[in-house]
Amino acid sequence: MSDEEIHRGLADVTVTETRLSDIDGEAGQLWIAGYPVADLAANATYPETVYLLLHDRLPDAEELQSFEDRLCSYRTLPEPCHDAVVAAAQRGAGPMAALRMGAATATAVEPNDPEADALRLIARLPTITATYWRVLQGQEPLEPRLDLGHAANYLYMLTGEEPTDAQVAGLETYLSTVVDHGLNASTFTARTIVSTESELVSAITGAIGALRGDLHGGAPDLVLEMLESLEESEDVRGELGARLEAGERLMGFGHRVYGARDPRAAVLEDAAASFYEGEDDFFAAAKAIEDVATDLLAEHRPDLDLETNVEFYTAVLLHGVGIPPELFTPTFAISRVAGWSAHCLEQLEDNRLIRPRSEFVGEHDRGWVPLDER
Repeated sequence: MSDEEIHRGLADVTVTETRLSDIDGEAGQLWIAGYPVADLAANATYPETVYLLLHDRLPDAEELQSFEDRLCSYRTLPEPCHDAVVAAAQRGAGPMAALRMGAATATAVEPNDPEADALRLIARLPTITATYWRVLQGQEPLEPRLDLGHAANYLYMLTGEEPTDAQVAGLETYLSTVVDHGLNASTFTARTIVSTESELVSAITGAIGALRGDLHGGAPDLVLEMLESLEESEDVRGELGARLEAGERLMGFGHRVYGARDPRAAVLEDAAASFYEGEDDFFAAAKAIEDVATDLLAEHRPDLDLETNVEFYTAVLLHGVGIPPELFTPTFAISRVAGWSAHCLEQLEDNRLIRPRSEFVGEHDRGWVPLDER
């Protein structure tokens, strides 16, 4: 054994510089390209946020229109991608498996161009998800509406109905809130892959694979399941306490990098409050459950600050907007693909192969034994 310290999970190891997002975990603060997440998400459309990540500045009106037009022009899926997504749905593949297959083929018939591929993937992940979902439900997939914005078109392609302004506003806020978040597992995966000088589409496909895991991006649907099971309960405290006594996790609480409340939870709570205003039974129930859960967690784990994380109010907001719970994680990817892409392009600006080391703990100088003597 060497004297070198091992950082399991690369905890507290700084491996690169970035201008894309900054996290102060102890203070519970997040900046996206220099903007506090609350300011950005409350004001920006998702295309404005994407432009900011890719160009390090907000667009003027003419630049934004041109950028949105270009994104719109990429929404339709190439035939190999469309066929792969339809086949995945017809065979009953899970939503993240279908998204991964769709992403892998999303630029198959176009020249390799990292910057163009970034826009193609940002534009096409909503189409992939909506096409998959409609086929899975036994419905015909819809063509993109080029007269609708990014968020509105996604909602339209899922349902066939033009969404309300409130639905669009709620989804826009969500997409800008979760667009980037430091070197999380999927972002680090994307940067690692592109550091080999592989195509950007390979990096995004790998990032989707990382996002599939329950420890990263896979919990908002479980939060909704918990909330719905407790919404009519007469003893929320008793039921949550029993879960904690049984050693279960309460989904939607605590975050590895935050020693305070996840700032994205506050942004999405405000968005959900606006969305549910006037008919807030579910929102009110969620708020009451949050209060009880945080009290219980403080009693059970006083050594940890297990406050609400982004997944809790993701579930509340996306449920209200009308996103099926099975699509919560794909919708996360629909947002985060812009962050992944921006990180990949940033990596390529001054690339060095990402190659950490490991500490060997096996034996040296073992002697070979022929097969007939083992």
